[in-house]
Amino acid sequence: MDQNTRRDKRSTKKHKHLGLKITLAVVALLVIGIGAVFGMMWNQTQSTFNKIYDSDGTKHDTTIKQKKPFSILLLGADTGADGRISRGNSDTIMVVTINPNTHKTVVTSVARDTLAEMVGTKSLNVQKLNAAYNIGESKMAKASVKKLLNVPINYYAAINMGGLEKIVDAVDGVTITSSMNVTFDGITITKGKHHLNGKQALAYSRMRYQDPRGDYGRQMRQQQVMMAVLKKLATPSGITKYSALMKTLEPYLRTDITLDDAMKLATDYRSNLDNVSSKQLTEKSAMINGSSYQVPSTETLQSVSDELRTQLGLSKETLSNQNTRLNKLNAAFFNDESSTTYNTDGAVTQYYTNTTY
Repeated sequence: MDQNTRRDKRSTKKHKHLGLKITLAVVALLVIGIGAVFGMMWNQTQSTFNKIYDSDGTKHDTTIKQKKPFSILLLGADTGADGRISRGNSDTIMVVTINPNTHKTVVTSVARDTLAEMVGTKSLNVQKLNAAYNIGESKMAKASVKKLLNVPINYYAAINMGGLEKIVDAVDGVTITSSMNVTFDGITITKGKHHLNGKQALAYSRMRYQDPRGDYGRQMRQQQVMMAVLKKLATPSGITKYSALMKTLEPYLRTDITLDDAMKLATDYRSNLDNVSSKQLTEKSAMINGSSYQVPSTETLQSVSDELRTQLGLSKETLSNQNTRLNKLNAAFFNDESSTTYNTDGAVTQYYTNTTY
């Protein structure tokens, strides 16, 4: 079994419409959070921003500066909780494409357990997509998503779970309405309306196994908390908290978007918030080497790739990667609705935290 994640082996039925609902909180976090919030840093020092900025050693992308269509890989890492101090796995993976010409913004969610090639390792390494950030940081995460969907990934933004707790406390808590009883890490949030502090909001956002929707339900609760934070920041009193929020985010947020680019997001791309849609990479549950994965069909991958490339003003291309090659060997898996066994012929490797790539 992969050591990067210990997953429930149960095959959970997809709740298709959940992922198709627009996640305004995510869009706001990117376009407002990375744009307007960073744009409010007029009185912040460059050294403060330098603690957040991380190019990961790659050449800076100038797409935003040129006011062209671009993509941001949004990563929610599982660090900052339970004593974790490493960068961790990216348990939230979303590709946000923003086109200033059409004024459209599209949020495409990809399951963390998606079978994918880890691009950048010395030898072939195929496992859960959320491991890419842990193995090779943002550089590998961007390259792996790029290879999976055949679309350029211009920028990234990563925030960890510890940051969520600090953000909520920085805005003096948030008010949410829970549709169910939520218990996690010794904290219980009963069904109904509650004002949560940071620790409570973190517990509310992290619970997964009690939710009949599984990870999809957890994603919705995370978005609910972030939406509550952003609503408070949009109020007159909330504006006064921007400075404290940015200081709070320093240890928890990393991005390769520069301060100048962030300010352009807050001005040149603001109209994109008026035309937002949400997509989800639909996948099929599979058991591989005793661990639960999500596997997208070649047809689904091609369709999502075509949509994203069109959104970015690029021509469509026939997708060819490790997923499409493995899918060709597993035609029977997709034809049999009851089948959960996906054959990788040894392509899926064990994940070792101390391995050097």
